[in-house]
Amino acid sequence: MIAVARLAIVFGVAGLLPFLAAVATVYLMPQYSVAAVSWFYLYSAGILAFMAGVYWPISMQLDDCCYPQSPLVTMVFSQIFFVTAGVGLLLSTPGQILLYTVAYLALYLVDARWMRLYWPDWYLRLRLFLTFVVLLCQVAIGAWYVLLHGA
Repeated sequence: MIAVARLAIVFGVAGLLPFLAAVATVYLMPQYSVAAVSWFYLYSAGILAFMAGVYWPISMQLDDCCYPQSPLVTMVFSQIFFVTAGVGLLLSTPGQILLYTVAYLALYLVDARWMRLYWPDWYLRLRLFLTFVVLLCQVAIGAWYVLLHGA
């Protein structure tokens, strides 16, 4: 049987590949940059919503347990990030650069600060690494956009 931690690491790292591919595309194949940036933010929204979606089932398990967060708090976290992901798709590229960078940082901070007791230590280390790489990709796309279009 495969350990949950190993499976999460494999899927987590595999989930970085589209982010990295989009960054490589805008820098190495600029003729595809418009499509790559569009796809990058669509994928950013999907992963943000997916990651926030984990709070919803946690909230449903809290009825008979004594945890530091109420089900309302975890459901609100889930919905805030889900709505943020969707709203980001409606923004222009400069707005997406800012929104998704801040949202991914905020998602990690929620996990590390308010949801910490729900996660095993290995998961928070994995999330830190994954978030760091995603934030680097967000900044790389933002830097490319600023270099191409100016501030």
